[in-house]
Amino acid sequence: MRPVEALLRVLRDEGVTKVFGNPGTTELPFLDALVDAPDIEYVLGAHEGSLVAMADGYARATRRPAFVSLHVAAGLANGLVGLLNASRSRTPMVVTAGQQDRRHLVQDPMLSGDLVGLAAAAVKHTFDVRHAPDLPLLLRRAFRLAVQPPAGPVFLSIPMDLLAEDTDVELPARSVVWPPGPASGVADAVAALGAARDPVIVAGDGVGRANAVAELVAVAEALDAPVFHQPLFDGIDFPTTHPLYAGMLPGTNAGIRNELAAHDVVFIVGCHAFMPHHYTPGPAIPPGTRVVQLDDDPAEPGRNFAVSPGLVGDIRSTLAELAGRLPRRPGGRVVRQPDVDVHYGSVPLEPLVAAHAVASGLPEDAVVVEEAITTGVLLRRVLRQSRPGSYVHTIGGGLGSGIGAAVGTRMGEPTRPVVAVLGDGCALFGLHGLWSAARYDVAVTFVVMRNGEYRTLKETLDSWDSRATRAGRYPGLDLGELDFTKAGDFFGIPSLTVGSAAELRDVVAKAGGRTGPLLVDVPILGHGS
Repeated sequence: MRPVEALLRVLRDEGVTKVFGNPGTTELPFLDALVDAPDIEYVLGAHEGSLVAMADGYARATRRPAFVSLHVAAGLANGLVGLLNASRSRTPMVVTAGQQDRRHLVQDPMLSGDLVGLAAAAVKHTFDVRHAPDLPLLLRRAFRLAVQPPAGPVFLSIPMDLLAEDTDVELPARSVVWPPGPASGVADAVAALGAARDPVIVAGDGVGRANAVAELVAVAEALDAPVFHQPLFDGIDFPTTHPLYAGMLPGTNAGIRNELAAHDVVFIVGCHAFMPHHYTPGPAIPPGTRVVQLDDDPAEPGRNFAVSPGLVGDIRSTLAELAGRLPRRPGGRVVRQPDVDVHYGSVPLEPLVAAHAVASGLPEDAVVVEEAITTGVLLRRVLRQSRPGSYVHTIGGGLGSGIGAAVGTRMGEPTRPVVAVLGDGCALFGLHGLWSAARYDVAVTFVVMRNGEYRTLKETLDSWDSRATRAGRYPGLDLGELDFTKAGDFFGIPSLTVGSAAELRDVVAKAGGRTGPLLVDVPILGHGS
């Protein structure tokens, strides 16, 4: 078979039914081949930033690697922020970019470049495909590497003339590889946790990725131990409705240390421990505290602090074994969440009131895709979700992912209502994702929290007693008056501006009955209001 036919065969073998792409000349041999592949849909994005975010959301929703097709150096550069986010969130995807024709590559033709060098810092692994017979094998490797712990995006540079070759290439069979089994050392972990005076658990995003939430709940209940989510978690790693749920750890070493100080043993599961946001002196782990750590990535245990023991293996099966071997403590602990006192009224809304209205209105089976810096942290305080996959965020921090991720999430889980909660600054970064939402009529309720500023940066300056704070002037941090309903009009998406918290709650409550996108503009109070 020809190289491009081998590419299509590999995609089918890997269960790929959608290609997320933005094409150029170098991708034309691939697009031409898709004419005879009606089982593989080409999902077009207007910009690579939102496109890669769509693939990220889709991969998480389907629990399969997504396939992305970018265009030479320029398209790859535009997609780098999405690849950085996918790497941080450990989302499996296989990403290709068409390289210029090899026959004149020595002349440095238009849009050519060092694609592998450009991608290397943002992905897990790169392949520079130079010979047609290598393409099928390297594609097999790429899909396998993308899911191996730690999962992440894998990149291939493929010259356009290579895909167009009329050369017969051999397609190796797809390997069947059993996943890792339970970690060794479980007996040591049972002894350490069983002897603890007051153990505590940190649930990392590896728990959700491993579909191991139920197993972690069983461990927590056996220990009667409170459970914290990792800072700025990407998904539901422990039910926020459970009486042992203690909330999210703060994003500083000092804050984490303070939360863990009362406990003699900390069990950290599936967590890149820890990724602080702001610097504070000292370590995250309190002095004298013993750490037991479990991860499927051998680089994690002992990375930033001593562990005893550190376990490496499949998270779900290891937790199941732990739960079965741990002696059960008398239960009954209930972790008290801080009361949230809100008063609904007219816009502009307090950010906490807006977050509460969204949480109160959510349909039971909804997925929340969150990229709202100010309101998002507050939303985590009031959301009560138990089903894995019900919350989507990227810990990567590259802005502009939310709209695309919501579109991809709904494409991957078309039976679940999807509500995207977006900050206005974040929405501006990824606004072109609305084009795909409209084109494919994707039923997402986009809720934009609009304060016309980068409020979180102003508050950070305030915490420093900055010159900007004293002067009452914050250069570069104001967006001005915005009206997102005009963006909805431009892209052909129905839109509205809510007038009260109750209206916002009611609009969100109807998300499950929508058959197309809706853009909701929510005026909220800004800094100093």
